[in-house]
Amino acid sequence: MIYRLKVFKKVADFLSFTKAAKMLFITQPAITKHINELEKHFGKALFNRHGNKISLTPEGKLLLQYANKILSLYNQLEDDFLALNSKFPDKITIGASTTISQYILPKILSKFKAKYSTTNITLLNNNSEQIESSIINKQVDIGFTEGNTSNPLLHYETFVLDEIVLVTSADNTTLKKQEITLKELKKLPLILREKGSGTRNIIKDALQNANVDISQLAIEMTLGSTESIKTYLTHSGSYSFLSIHCITDELMANKLKIIDITSFTIKRVFHMVNLHGEYSNTVEKTKHFFAAHYNLME
Repeated sequence: MIYRLKVFKKVADFLSFTKAAKMLFITQPAITKHINELEKHFGKALFNRHGNKISLTPEGKLLLQYANKILSLYNQLEDDFLALNSKFPDKITIGASTTISQYILPKILSKFKAKYSTTNITLLNNNSEQIESSIINKQVDIGFTEGNTSNPLLHYETFVLDEIVLVTSADNTTLKKQEITLKELKKLPLILREKGSGTRNIIKDALQNANVDISQLAIEMTLGSTESIKTYLTHSGSYSFLSIHCITDELMANKLKIIDITSFTIKRVFHMVNLHGEYSNTVEKTKHFFAAHYNLME
């Protein structure tokens, strides 16, 4: 039921089955099934369907109020069980790659600090390779990386699934449909990260696997940060590939929209990383806290 309520909350927050499916990394039919089961359980419709749009019914609004309370209490329960027989040290140093450090960890860190106010946390931001090096040199206690998991000195655990999606301004009307082909992609004005960017390399590799060379794209401009790309998109008719985790606020505020590409997805995994073979109670409890809070994060 906890997961089903989480699914309901995502749909209610975005008022979109499609966006909720993207954020939760499950199929839209799976989203529909969870909502149908909730409606069957309560014997009431939770959403009004208006063609391609939905809105909360009065019963849906009531359930959302309780879902927020229930998920918050469950979150607190996780905290209290973790707090039993556990005392965190005075200082924890975390290393994380850019997308993770900017868009995923800050919300969780605020909850950690509220719970463990005497523990000082330092968050270092670097690329995945440098974060791994810092772990090996014992400059950080735990790392969060993206991409390959190949260093035999390190232990990797899945933290977050990520999908890089094609987005544009919600006001962009140059496309009359929400799904295009790879052939149509080549004609769109694209904004990409600079050469050498990890995200750009992932996009390049995914396109090559689909027999599309990045040189075939209509690259309008290269920009050096995700934030600059998002701002540019909201003031233009251009498109870009961005991590689903960095556009959550813009999707909810209806500033950006996702354009699906037929039979083409770009997925990656973010990992929690620590030294292989070295058990640390602090590291294990920190990983548990971060994993639990991401799964219940609002």
